[in-house]
Amino acid sequence: MLIRYGYDITVDCAQDTPMISMMSVRDERLDDLRRQEAIVTTPSVPITAYRDQFGNTCRRFAAPAGLFSIRADAVIESKATPDPAFPEARETPIAHLPDQAILYLLGSRYCETDKLSQIAWDLFGQTAPGWARVQAICDFVHNHIRFDYMNARSTRTAYEAWQERTGVCRDFAHLAVAFCRCMNIPTRYVNGYLGDIGVPVTGPMDFAAWIEVFLDGRWHTFDPRNNMPRIGRIVVAHGRDAADVPLIHSFGPHVLKNFTVWTDEVPAA
Repeated sequence: MLIRYGYDITVDCAQDTPMISMMSVRDERLDDLRRQEAIVTTPSVPITAYRDQFGNTCRRFAAPAGLFSIRADAVIESKATPDPAFPEARETPIAHLPDQAILYLLGSRYCETDKLSQIAWDLFGQTAPGWARVQAICDFVHNHIRFDYMNARSTRTAYEAWQERTGVCRDFAHLAVAFCRCMNIPTRYVNGYLGDIGVPVTGPMDFAAWIEVFLDGRWHTFDPRNNMPRIGRIVVAHGRDAADVPLIHSFGPHVLKNFTVWTDEVPAA
């Protein structure tokens, strides 16, 4: 299947403001693009790209004072099947984990494993290790947090989400990431596009956050917010938590004036 995805974002800057955006697909999906991302800014400014320490594509530019828009539109080929499940996938003992996975066992800015460790072991210590334990964590988080856009807060941590029991997809992801790490399962935070393909339309499109866990030598997708296999995920970036993968990092104040995202299946010709 083909999916058209993109965004149109406008900000108002009080002065010339350097920015970094992280809204392009990762290199692993470049061969799946059927129409390349066409990034357009208004007014037009030079854009350069680099890869960060996690392999995410970052784009640098300077937004001039006043209204500034950045837009992109692309088409990608994607499997028409939901996220695969591997119920027999096992946990890897820490001593046998690859070096690159160790980072995702540690606490991070929004995932305070020190505060949540005992809570995690009390809740999930008796569950079967491996896939079943991760699913039990996602089930718990899905039921523990009430989704509410009006209660979104960019500074909310996993421990605060545990206490407040409300938030948006990033809060679901942060709490699940922290719980999995507390149980010695390497887990990374993921954001990207996730359209309402094969499910009822739930509202205006937005970027989504979910998690990937390391089991049986590879990374697997879990989604504590939706807690069900979904079709058409497009990964933009992954890292330790949301601090590593901001959609736009601004080195100065700005006011968001427009934020439009689309992720739609392209009808068969």
